[in-house]
Amino acid sequence: MSANALPWPVALVGTPAVAVIDRAIERRRLSHSLLLQGDDIETLIAVAYAIADRLLNVPGSTAHFAPERHPDCFHLRPSGKMRQISAEATRRLIGKVQVSANVSPRKVAIIHEADRMHLTAANVFLKTLEEPPAHTTILLLTTRPYALLPTIRSRMLHFRFSSAAAPVLTTGWTAWLDEYRAWLGRLADAVPDKRGVADHIFSIYGLIARFSATLDRATADAWTKQKESLPPDLDEDEQVAIETGLANGIRARLFAEIEQATREFALPRLMQGDGLPRRAFTAAIERLEHDVGLLRLNLNENAALEEFLLNSLRLWSKRS
Repeated sequence: MSANALPWPVALVGTPAVAVIDRAIERRRLSHSLLLQGDDIETLIAVAYAIADRLLNVPGSTAHFAPERHPDCFHLRPSGKMRQISAEATRRLIGKVQVSANVSPRKVAIIHEADRMHLTAANVFLKTLEEPPAHTTILLLTTRPYALLPTIRSRMLHFRFSSAAAPVLTTGWTAWLDEYRAWLGRLADAVPDKRGVADHIFSIYGLIARFSATLDRATADAWTKQKESLPPDLDEDEQVAIETGLANGIRARLFAEIEQATREFALPRLMQGDGLPRRAFTAAIERLEHDVGLLRLNLNENAALEEFLLNSLRLWSKRS
């Protein structure tokens, strides 16, 4: 393996999954099709690029390219506002991997957010898995593996990766989390009277408004950076889909940090036995997980956050 190989995400270095893949590549025994799954699509993309780099930029190659721009690395992405992978786009990808490689001894096909495949596209793709092209490795990336056809899952070697994403760093997010923790503290310290309930509700809608602004700002910053690394031949529908997927990923990470902040607030108090109701903490986390699940069904993030915070007001205020 080249000493200049694209690094694995730092948080994944030394993990069993990475060790197995590295060893299989070194021995030239890597499966022709891998299903890369996890909670963070950006982590999966980084893993896919690290694999592609190790397969394509080898001594037998006539030129070296970054995976996202390599002439023998082909990408299939969701397209349009519906963010679906069509049968037509899938056929185009299959046509590309059927021909000989350009500069490398191998070819790699990366299917981004494979769970967005239309049923017809999935069936078209299944035929390729049953009779894979020679010297080709297919990588499917998904945060929802069970949304894929069982017949596709059964024909692939599965690897799960925990998120290697750094905390979201954007103007106002740290202050938002601090304000959320302070609100929890006020909520947990006393049973609110009618005026107190009104104050909490005002705080809730202030948090929601600032969350929306923070998400928009974080997405705009990330999209500006993302565009710099995208292939120049992407059409507008593909760019729309990528930007939407990027926003969804950031949104998921923000909600994950809200969950972490809730745990960090509650667990020390529970350990100290200061009267904080354990069932309120458990129910609040369950509520948040439920609302995050609804985001996958296109529930608006502001509606999800509102539902979570209003339920938190009810749950944390109970003392009996």
